[in-house]
Amino acid sequence: MSIISKIPKPQLSFWQIFNMNVGFLGIQFSFGLQQTAINPIFSFLGAQPEDLPLLNIAGPVTGLIVQPIIGAISDKTWSPKWGRRKPFFLIGALLGSICLFLFPYSPELWFAVGLLWILDVGNNMAMEPYRAFVGDKLPEKQLSLGYQMQSLFVGAGIVIANLSIFLFQDWFGGDAVETAGTIPTWLYYSFFIGAALSVITIGWSVYTTPEIPPSDEEYEEIKRQKKLPFMQKVRQPFLEIKEAVKDMPKFMWKLSGVYLFQWYALFCYWQMIAPMFEKTMGFDKSEALAQAAKMSSTYNVTTMIVALALVPLMVRFGGKRIYALSLLGTGLALLAIPHINDSVTVLFPMILFGIGWAAMMGIPYSMVSKIVPQDRRGVYMGILNMMIVIPMGIQTLTFGPILEHLMGGNAVNAILFAGVFFIISAALAMRLNVKKAQNEA
Repeated sequence: MSIISKIPKPQLSFWQIFNMNVGFLGIQFSFGLQQTAINPIFSFLGAQPEDLPLLNIAGPVTGLIVQPIIGAISDKTWSPKWGRRKPFFLIGALLGSICLFLFPYSPELWFAVGLLWILDVGNNMAMEPYRAFVGDKLPEKQLSLGYQMQSLFVGAGIVIANLSIFLFQDWFGGDAVETAGTIPTWLYYSFFIGAALSVITIGWSVYTTPEIPPSDEEYEEIKRQKKLPFMQKVRQPFLEIKEAVKDMPKFMWKLSGVYLFQWYALFCYWQMIAPMFEKTMGFDKSEALAQAAKMSSTYNVTTMIVALALVPLMVRFGGKRIYALSLLGTGLALLAIPHINDSVTVLFPMILFGIGWAAMMGIPYSMVSKIVPQDRRGVYMGILNMMIVIPMGIQTLTFGPILEHLMGGNAVNAILFAGVFFIISAALAMRLNVKKAQNEA
């Protein structure tokens, strides 16, 4: 049963919203390394292109399991000292930091794959409560600003991650000969920076941003949960997820259709962009990795620039239209990239990709946060993440055979395929309607 919180939410200043989202910088630096460096590391350690989708199954599986469970648990948590959401993203940040430090020392492919599983657990444990944290703190009229601020830090974290890869490869890679089965030493430094940022930025947000305490009704429910027998406590998060899915607004079901095509396409892009450059531009693995980092840096710089600018556009034209147009632009960008053979010109389509990424990282979360109950925000943000990781899981299980048997193992075809999927997701996004969803919630 949903409990309506009676605790008022004061309007926060720009810098208060800024501070509460700084922790997303460290989380997204880690995510940036996953986007750009993890698959090349797998390749350095002997993985083939058709192996990469299955090797990335850690992300979908851990996201599917960890985020909704952590969301449900955090909804029923309160500590006067640590708060409701902050204990979870602190633990997640520490776990992720340890994995990032160890990653470049991976001696074998199996070791790197195992670390990716643990890293994804840490990142998912940090990210889900963070999404709910913003919704908890902000009044409805500031939700768009809060989530677009997160989008800005998504861009910033990934930009710094990819810029570090490009610069360290340029400064320390030199003419060093790559040895099969080893990770280049220039790649170590980006992971060390990520390990530090993960803890420092989360610590800043924890220090500067107090959480709103639960209402009397919420606190009574939390105390009731604490008195349950141990096995019932273990089952309770799963029951919360089941009930939340049963009561889920139709808006979220429609959004799941958009996400199916959007996130399948994104995973194809992240896995195949570096192998594509080996084909279209004749790069070796290090050069392809550096070019992929430039691409990612370009679209994430764009995200940083446009993230907050999308807020007034959403007010004027509606989040649905801005979201759909952004997805369409991303699809057109991916259709163009394989036909460009110049390493500078190929960066220009990433401006469209960056606008799309800014929309993807902010607009759906602000829409969902407006229509779900306060005391279930954590579990619904976890379910929203399930809508992300299920398409990723499908992609990791299906795209390897598709690439090998239907696309001739050609990464160029994979990027074109992703572009078509983005255009389909844009068409589906036009079916979203927040006001209608509010009436159906």
